Amino acid sequence: MNRPAQLPAMRIKSTWFKPGAEHSPAEQASAMAFIVWRVAHQLLKRMRGADFDIDAGPPYFAFLREVLAFLIAVVDRTAAARLSAPERVEFTTALVRHVARTLAENEQDLLGPPPAGAAPYADRFIDLVNELAQHYAEFGADPAADAQAGFQPEFAFLRYLGSRLEPTLPPKDRLWVLDQVMAIEAPEALDIVLRSMRQLYDPAPRRARRHSLSGD
Repeated sequence: MNRPAQLPAMRIKSTWFKPGAEHSPAEQASAMAFIVWRVAHQLLKRMRGADFDIDAGPPYFAFLREVLAFLIAVVDRTAAARLSAPERVEFTTALVRHVARTLAENEQDLLGPPPAGAAPYADRFIDLVNELAQHYAEFGADPAADAQAGFQPEFAFLRYLGSRLEPTLPPKDRLWVLDQVMAIEAPEALDIVLRSMRQLYDPAPRRARRHSLSGD
């Protein structure tokens, strides 16, 4: 198959709070955690649909952890432009914990409990997010992007995600992962996540809407 591969459209429904109500950063983080999880999960499914071999086992979760950490880094940078420093800490801390809990539940269901003496799944993910937050902090925004749309990662930001995903895949797929992720998957995922952030902080009343994301 020629790469990168474009797949059919997928829909994600986001249901936000009642307009006009006040919500804490932690409550807002809970809403965004749902979107981040769904987008990362669908990105992985699209990669499998494009014939990337991501086995339903440790490789599956290795790939998923990297995508989740990437999306959290982008959401955090977007939150930095909208929230005070203490609110940003509250928001991002709650976001990471929500995502870590969902990820751990899925790992537990598929893989069983961690080996004796190993750290809990949630703790391992939080450690990864803390580590990669420092790495992603070295990259900036795309200078050509519309700042009103939220934090738009520069080329190197996306390339680093691709480089992190390479070792989670079998050797036959590593040649193509950068092209697939940078040309299709990451931009599509970012479009939904950043649009969701705008809607979360937009005080204007609006109906819940569905976002398009390539793949199924």
